[in-house]
Amino acid sequence: METWDAIVIGGGAAGLSAAQMLGRSRRRTLVIDAGSPRNRFAAHMHGVLGQDGTAPLDLVARGRAELEAYGVAWREASVLRVDAHAAGVAVTFDDGSVENARALVVATGLTDELPDVPGLAERWGTSVLHCPYCHGWEVRGRRLGVLMVSPHQVHQAQLVRQWSDDVVVFAAIPLDPAFEHRLRARGVEIVTDAVTALVGDGTALTGVALESGAVHPVDALFTMGAARPHDAFLAHLDLDRTETPVGSFLSVDATGRTSSPRIWAAGNVVNPMANVPLSMGAGALVGGAVNGALVEEDFDNAPAVYWEGRYADRLWSGTPNRTLVDVVEGLEPGRALDLGCGEGADTIWLAERGWDATGIDISASAIARARAATTRARFEVADLGSHRPAGDYDLVTASFFQSPVALDRARILRDAVARIAPGGRLLLISHAAPPPWSTHAHAHGGTFLSPGDELAALALDPSEWTTELAEVRHRPVTAPDGTPSTLDDTVVMVRRTPRP
Repeated sequence: METWDAIVIGGGAAGLSAAQMLGRSRRRTLVIDAGSPRNRFAAHMHGVLGQDGTAPLDLVARGRAELEAYGVAWREASVLRVDAHAAGVAVTFDDGSVENARALVVATGLTDELPDVPGLAERWGTSVLHCPYCHGWEVRGRRLGVLMVSPHQVHQAQLVRQWSDDVVVFAAIPLDPAFEHRLRARGVEIVTDAVTALVGDGTALTGVALESGAVHPVDALFTMGAARPHDAFLAHLDLDRTETPVGSFLSVDATGRTSSPRIWAAGNVVNPMANVPLSMGAGALVGGAVNGALVEEDFDNAPAVYWEGRYADRLWSGTPNRTLVDVVEGLEPGRALDLGCGEGADTIWLAERGWDATGIDISASAIARARAATTRARFEVADLGSHRPAGDYDLVTASFFQSPVALDRARILRDAVARIAPGGRLLLISHAAPPPWSTHAHAHGGTFLSPGDELAALALDPSEWTTELAEVRHRPVTAPDGTPSTLDDTVVMVRRTPRP
């Protein structure tokens, strides 16, 4: 199953900026977009340095074209739900398909639930406006109105006065006397008659119809709606939220990270006041933060770091693998090499049975414990991804040589095969299936190998090699709850043809 480094849900200013940072960081990134940005109702955007007057959808188109140069993929779709787990997220679409990623950026914006006034919704973004910084210059000096439907519009009402001397506030709610005094002191007219409709020609606004029957002339009207962030697909995750005067929003830290370690958010979905430049900046910040988190994880998951962490405390009992014991016990001792020996139980058992045994592992802590346990065997700290064992061996073993982090297993085993002397053997023991008590099919690195899989990966010359064992064996164990159980092991042993 393909796993992206990051999935970005939302293809507006915030999402595109995050995706651009991720693409430029060589992250495999997928952008999901339903094609409904918040500012699609506006013909132009302003206050965007270098892009002043550009149509919002043109900015999106340019952004998408730029992302192609960085290999960012795009999918037009709607997201049904997101499920988070320790290693990443699963994004389920409304058609039932699923995409997986190590990290998620939510940049889905919000919907403005507008006041229920006839003629208002169809003029939203043209002559009915919400942000003086975005649209004030274009209506400067004209007859401006403010439809106050919430006490939280105090700042908006005062701001509009900066762009015109002719401002009227239509008070759909009672005004605080002190605030009313401030407005009148600056020459702002206050109308308490109820607003019944907006009138005008097409999207142009000429006046506000009042309950009294009068029409108050205005050229543009500022107001605000209830902000409804598009985050319902996350509701079941019960992420931390922040309650604000205009709505409930996902809580994020300084890098845009939510209370889920795999999910970030940027733009209007967390900040309803963010205009295009602020959304772009937040998206860029989040894109960099996600890459930084993945960089740390990549280093954490480097084989040497990962396995040293696993062996920080003693991991296994020191008992040799039962299947190895059963298979090797009847063989004539010679030189043996144990790949990924861990704390050395198998290597020590081989040495005690007369083998000239060497164990190799990437963890210095594991090898230190192995060396402390015996003087009969040799142990070496080495990364088999770059280290090639020297010498010839009569037996090379690799028991559960599987890893949840990067491991070029096939190449390592082929290198080991080249070190086997004529008449020598390679013994592989691997997980054939997850433990019966496990609900995670990705346990043990997500690889369950059949005998055929092992032989196919080795691709040995049949004229030079003979298969002596290729089977699945059942090994009795004790389950975590103390009950008897079994594990399935794939066992493959091949022998190089002896010299005549």
